[in-house]
Amino acid sequence: MSILIKKAIILTQNKKREQLHGDIYIEDQDIIQVSKRPISTEADYKIDGNKKLILPGLINTHTHIPMTLLRGYSDDIILQEWLEQRVWPVEAQIDSKSVEIGTKLGLLEMISSGTTTFMDMYFFEDTIGKTAEKAEMRSFIGFAFIDFGTPEYNPEKLVPECERFVKRWKDHEIVKPVIAPHGVYTCGPENLQKSLEIANKHDALLHIHCSETREEVYNVQKKYKLRPVGVLKKYGLLCDKMVLAHCGWITKNEIGDIKNGGAKVSHCPVSNMKIATGGYAPIPEMLEANAIVSLGTDGAASNNTLDMFDTMKFCALVHKQHRWDPSILPAQTVLDFATIDGSRALGIGKKVGSIEEGKKADVIMIDLNKPHLTPQHDYVSHLVYAARGGDVCTTITNGKVLMLENKFLTLNYNKIIDNAEKCAKGLTC
Repeated sequence: MSILIKKAIILTQNKKREQLHGDIYIEDQDIIQVSKRPISTEADYKIDGNKKLILPGLINTHTHIPMTLLRGYSDDIILQEWLEQRVWPVEAQIDSKSVEIGTKLGLLEMISSGTTTFMDMYFFEDTIGKTAEKAEMRSFIGFAFIDFGTPEYNPEKLVPECERFVKRWKDHEIVKPVIAPHGVYTCGPENLQKSLEIANKHDALLHIHCSETREEVYNVQKKYKLRPVGVLKKYGLLCDKMVLAHCGWITKNEIGDIKNGGAKVSHCPVSNMKIATGGYAPIPEMLEANAIVSLGTDGAASNNTLDMFDTMKFCALVHKQHRWDPSILPAQTVLDFATIDGSRALGIGKKVGSIEEGKKADVIMIDLNKPHLTPQHDYVSHLVYAARGGDVCTTITNGKVLMLENKFLTLNYNKIIDNAEKCAKGLTC
């Protein structure tokens, strides 16, 4: 397949953060040419870039994609009540079919709002992988470890099934397996160590919730005489394979440990504010330490969207407000979190995250012909402070057109919406 995009404004996100006005030629999975001069060649798709802004696809490094089925189901209550009385009873009923339906809904939302890569952590991840594969979406799918088991597997089956899962997906081009111990408070040392062993054996990423709430930190400290970051360090999981979700209650010393271990952070500001965790991930201090920071939406049950534009704006604003400093996180830094730094967090920085010749073609197009995107003094500013997921008109992943001028090419929009509504009602009634 070949794609030619003509006369567009291109935010490359390369090392120089160059902005160009020109053409892009894509062949198969790769970006072949980025040029200020017109490219004259035939292509399967010729896309008019007039009044369009082209940028790398957004990268969501922490979500629970099937939880789209719980969007709006239970809001405005304290976290423990939300989990114990609302979420967990529903999750006890889920099966592979409901996970498939929720995943399709999440993919539809992410593709329509410009996300081209996501990292998930949930159950029935084989189903999620197969669904993402059919939709041709780049994904990192996390097999969950929990001491008391999951809705899919009893505790004694977790290790052999995780091994099988990793072998099933590790050589796939765009769907990659991740080992995902849920958290230090739900995974004891034995399962943490087993997770690390499997990750090392198969060279796979690790993903875990870390220091999301004050209660989590205090409970872990009471049990282990160490905070969550300390437990991960003790058992070797604070390594370059690890992506830590949240980190709202960590110290400066722990930031040093994260950086020295090579772990990365997925910052989820919208979800953390909505469930009132009370902590602000110390992102400025992480940047001072040269730690890699990326962005995640978390699940749609606690966000309530998978819109990375929404997450970028909240990320910028919450830290400005918290530090009384409007310059603390500039728009360019936040855009980096959602693109090139997201790719670095997932170990694919050489493949995606910027628009450069030789990289994989994960690109999106923004329709600039909108009142809220006019006038156009600063494109990066618009992306972080003014743009919305609905401004995305075209999404391309790995050289495949997933959405063209707001029409989905790999997913059946109406069928997915209808199935999701019926399935959600069946789970929650």
